[in-house]
Amino acid sequence: MTPKPITSPSNQIIKDIKALEMRKRRKETNLFLVEGLRSVIEGVELGSTLKYIAYHTNIKDKDELKRCVSYCNDCGGYALEVNDLVLEKLSRKDNPQSVIGVFTQTFHKLENIDKNDTGRNYITLEKIRDPGNLGTIIRTIDAIGAHGVILIDQCCDPYSVETVRATMGSIFSVPIFQTTLDEFKIWSKDWQGDVIGTTLQSSVDFREITPKKPLLLMMGNEQAGLSEDLRQLATYCIRLPMNGRADSLNLSVATGICLYALLEPWK
Repeated sequence: MTPKPITSPSNQIIKDIKALEMRKRRKETNLFLVEGLRSVIEGVELGSTLKYIAYHTNIKDKDELKRCVSYCNDCGGYALEVNDLVLEKLSRKDNPQSVIGVFTQTFHKLENIDKNDTGRNYITLEKIRDPGNLGTIIRTIDAIGAHGVILIDQCCDPYSVETVRATMGSIFSVPIFQTTLDEFKIWSKDWQGDVIGTTLQSSVDFREITPKKPLLLMMGNEQAGLSEDLRQLATYCIRLPMNGRADSLNLSVATGICLYALLEPWK
């Protein structure tokens, strides 16, 4: 398909893309926004369906852009050549990216996880509210080489603009699972490795255990922590010692420390 030059922010296609900032619209269309050529390339290389690609007329990385435009065409999508005004409309940043992609969302099913595969490890998040935390955790999961994130109950949207931005492209490489607490309790009963919860209640120092793989690490809500229901599922409950005046850590920081300590990727 030939790229469609668009110079007006009031163009209907631009309005439709802009509307994807709203969770309701993302849910209706099963689409989401990705800002920046680097992140769009991640989606292209990992085979995600690209429905739209909007790019500035003066973009510098012509070869990489051509590859993305060609891929978009192969997906049956539309390439849109736009100007500064349109990019400013599509981006919340003061300095908007020169490329914006619209991809199809992908969710996976718990039943597709092999509970006996000791080489695979998953992170469970319960009622996470902060999209920046969620995006950073997804990026950390990707960096350490874990295999997916399981979202329990009313977590923030993994495909919001803020979450996707914080993943820095890892949204495409980390499988996302959504489930309810009741479904998770039933599904996790025959987990073959250790199920580890993070909590101050009846917990041990995280440095004192060597978990049995596959690992299922459970992290709780930013304010309330891990629920009693999930604590009851844990083989171990661990804590991170607080040696200073602060009595807690940011959720994404705590998750990163636990992952690197428990999975020991350098060994």
